[in-house]
Amino acid sequence: MSPNGSDRSPRRPMRRKLLQALTAGLVLATATGCTYKDFPRLGMPTPTTEEAPRILSLWQGSWAAALATGVLVWGLILWSAFFHRRSRTKVEVPPQTRYNMPIEALYTVVPLIIVSVLFYFTARDESKLLDTSKKPDVTVNVVGFQWSWCFNYIANVEGSTGDAATDANLAAIPDRYKKDFPANAGGVYTCGIPGDKNPQTGNPGPTLWLPKGKTVRFVLTSRDVIHSFWVVPFLMKQDVIPGHTNAFQVTPNQEGTFLGKCAELCGVDHSRMLFNVKVVSPERYEQHLKELAEQGQTGYVPAGIEQTKHEKNRETNVL
Repeated sequence: MSPNGSDRSPRRPMRRKLLQALTAGLVLATATGCTYKDFPRLGMPTPTTEEAPRILSLWQGSWAAALATGVLVWGLILWSAFFHRRSRTKVEVPPQTRYNMPIEALYTVVPLIIVSVLFYFTARDESKLLDTSKKPDVTVNVVGFQWSWCFNYIANVEGSTGDAATDANLAAIPDRYKKDFPANAGGVYTCGIPGDKNPQTGNPGPTLWLPKGKTVRFVLTSRDVIHSFWVVPFLMKQDVIPGHTNAFQVTPNQEGTFLGKCAELCGVDHSRMLFNVKVVSPERYEQHLKELAEQGQTGYVPAGIEQTKHEKNRETNVL
């Protein structure tokens, strides 16, 4: 019986709160709409390129390490809370532990090991994902601007004359990427506005076409501010920076139309900088380039702000 004469145990409210917290956690875990097939990806979309599984693996490994660390920390907190709680009969202060060198070394060394392991795998995968030493099958210059995208298809297309390596509109692209351009690549382009829609899906933004099974190099340039090129199921995104050219390569391995967006807050209409990526067979891709040429979309649109002096010096050192 409690001191106020009630038979109600003071432990019951705590147990009730714990039960409510567990129930809320269960509801949150089951109300996400994910199936058992989606759960192993931990929120990531299904990969659609040959490189994307590497990113997914890194994501899953990071979550596993975070969960293991969380379980250890939560376990220590609960253990200390339950086994070192104040006794009902003893009110004295329990023994205090100070300057315990093994424990201090443990909580200093273990986090360093965790961070070092995560850094190693991140650096390893990043170096692989950003490797552009392999000559690509297809090169696309992605041009970001407020508030949409242009895509320069650097290819030798029937009906389009010129040379991408010397075209003034592509002056912003470094020579280290131009050396892999096809010879006499007159090229074609497509340019979008926020009000564009994909005719098949109705999704907003212009549509970038890519061939399945071919290595595609994206050369990223900007006309104004920093943007970020992100094709969601490619699990890969990279900043589009004025005066600095970024590039990466992927090999799409699944046909379909996928969503893309700008992942860098670039101004008032940032949310409207959407686009689509349509992956088709190589034959259909070549046909699409010919259709662009027939529509008069030959040559290239301006790629953006030219390299800064610092970037030109860096390129000279690389070459």
